[in-house]
Amino acid sequence: MKTGRIRERFAGRIAGVGSTSGIRVVVGRWDSSPWGAFADVMLEDATGHRVLLAPSDRVQDFVAATYAFDEHVIEPVAVTDTADGWEVSTPSLTLRLVFGGRTPLGALLGLVPPRVATAPAWCSAIDPVARVVMKGVRTRGTAGNDRREWYGATSVVSVDSIDGSWRGTDLGALAPVDPPCRFGFSSTPATPSVTRVVTTIERLA
Repeated sequence: MKTGRIRERFAGRIAGVGSTSGIRVVVGRWDSSPWGAFADVMLEDATGHRVLLAPSDRVQDFVAATYAFDEHVIEPVAVTDTADGWEVSTPSLTLRLVFGGRTPLGALLGLVPPRVATAPAWCSAIDPVARVVMKGVRTRGTAGNDRREWYGATSVVSVDSIDGSWRGTDLGALAPVDPPCRFGFSSTPATPSVTRVVTTIERLA
């Protein structure tokens, strides 16, 4: 029997930050997905231990089948707007992000129509450029379990400061996302930022 493939789209924003404690955090705030709105957190500490914080079994199973982690934790993940950024809260993590302005890359992305910028064909075409311009960043690649993935970015703003704690340990001050996170084939940009993105994941039906 022939097995088909399906594509699923997740639209929202991804925040990627490093810290002077060596902990790097990636927050996904998804406004639209196959299961509605949700948020999740991927975290890698200074030793390289990778943790997924997922709000439900369904999110955990899907994300863990797409990316690689050493530990999975199911717990509430809340991301709320503040006057100058986001407040991220889970039982394990507290993280306040203060946003800055649109980055030069964000300004360039704004010149591309969103329907073009989020199309897998466009993501594939610009991948060679992304690899050279941004260390660790890919816009297409092969994810886990025979899944293919495309990242279509439409805007980028800077993160100017953070504060918070992870399992009771202070994160310290803002730092680059360096070394790149090792959850999948691509990391977030080394410069702390929030990217508006449509992620397309193709998998076996």
